[in-house]
Amino acid sequence: MTNTTDQFAEFADVSATTLLRFATAGSVDDGKSTLVGRLLHDSKSVLTDQLEAVEAASIKRGQEAPDLALLTDGLRAEREQGITIDVAYRYFATARRRFILADTPGHVQYTRNMVTGASTAELAVVLVDARNGVVEQTRRHAAVAALLRVPHVVLAVNKMDLVDYQEPVFAAIAEEFTTYASELGVPEITAIPISALAGDNVVEPSANMDWYGGPTVLEHLETVPVSHDLTACHARFPVQYVIRPQTAEHPDYRGYAGQIAAGAFRVGEQITVLPSGKTTTISGIDALGESVDIAWAPQSVTIRLTDDIDISRGDLLAPVGDAPATSQDVEATVCHVADQPLAVGQRVLLKHTTRTVKAIVKEIPSRLTLDDLSQHPNPGQLVANDIGRVVVRTAEPLALDAYADSRRTGSFLLIDPADGTTLAAGMAGESFATAKAVAVVEDEEGWDF
Repeated sequence: MTNTTDQFAEFADVSATTLLRFATAGSVDDGKSTLVGRLLHDSKSVLTDQLEAVEAASIKRGQEAPDLALLTDGLRAEREQGITIDVAYRYFATARRRFILADTPGHVQYTRNMVTGASTAELAVVLVDARNGVVEQTRRHAAVAALLRVPHVVLAVNKMDLVDYQEPVFAAIAEEFTTYASELGVPEITAIPISALAGDNVVEPSANMDWYGGPTVLEHLETVPVSHDLTACHARFPVQYVIRPQTAEHPDYRGYAGQIAAGAFRVGEQITVLPSGKTTTISGIDALGESVDIAWAPQSVTIRLTDDIDISRGDLLAPVGDAPATSQDVEATVCHVADQPLAVGQRVLLKHTTRTVKAIVKEIPSRLTLDDLSQHPNPGQLVANDIGRVVVRTAEPLALDAYADSRRTGSFLLIDPADGTTLAAGMAGESFATAKAVAVVEDEEGWDF
């Protein structure tokens, strides 16, 4: 068996310094795609043929200079309209760090796409047009970043060249946004004045804003501390597949395959199987065809156990003494992403990691009003792009962490059972199970729970 303790420590250290996932967001025409294009261009992360294609497309549109926004706006509809509709993912690297970025849409009807782009981000860049300041969509994006527990937010006050690079304009916008985002609970906010079109403070410091002494956007992206301390996470392993090869060499082999969602697992460690609550011990871990004595997130491995326990897809393995509570009652904040409303009494499917169960929406206690962060009580339903609280009753017990503790195992999806449409992205909070009794819901279609 290979001893991988030193390899684990090395992996955790390297991942903390070499990879940053970030998303861009902002209102329409705030310059998100131009900023991303500028980052790619000025950091020399654009291939020659890509740049030539952008130059040719720009000439066809009657532009003298290359439109760097076209580096991310790949859909034909986006190029024709000059807006971003889909989430455009790009990968690039500098000498100091690797990056995975998501350029998200600005239109209010595509706010749901920002949830997708920011769901795994460690940093969000929120753009504001210096001429318009903080608008409703800016507040919406700040709220989504806060709800998704994005630890770092950059306020990029763009188009400073159109306000003559005036410091008071930047200062007023930065103060308003910082106050609002702080009320939402955003832990760290960095404001940077930029001109994505001219390149001011994107990769190189601006000669037009000598009053600003902070980092450029790229410098901040390269140096912002990002924690990937995997040893400190609550270890979680959702079972994806049960492996029974039935070979002459391994006639009794039974392994549980999947991707470690968080933390690390070790041979000899006692674990709890959820939702059954049965306990056993890890007898072996197989990774890439070899036996190892430790494995960590996000590795895909096969875990073997000392006891023959009934385990199937959707079960969750967690260390004894550090397992989440199981419940059939889920209270959560959701961002509604479907065109059809989500209503009280609606039958849905709830997908959590590898487990999908039937569920019913019991309550919608409130909807968030973004203007003043107040809660509109008992709205009855949520429509596209609404953010609200829901109470869901599931047919089977689930083992959810609080989203504040784990973005991976504290999140879930609500799905339309009729056509498989994703209805809402959820972030789990405290269960209602201990707060009040929940009535049994019955109907003739088998949704009895």
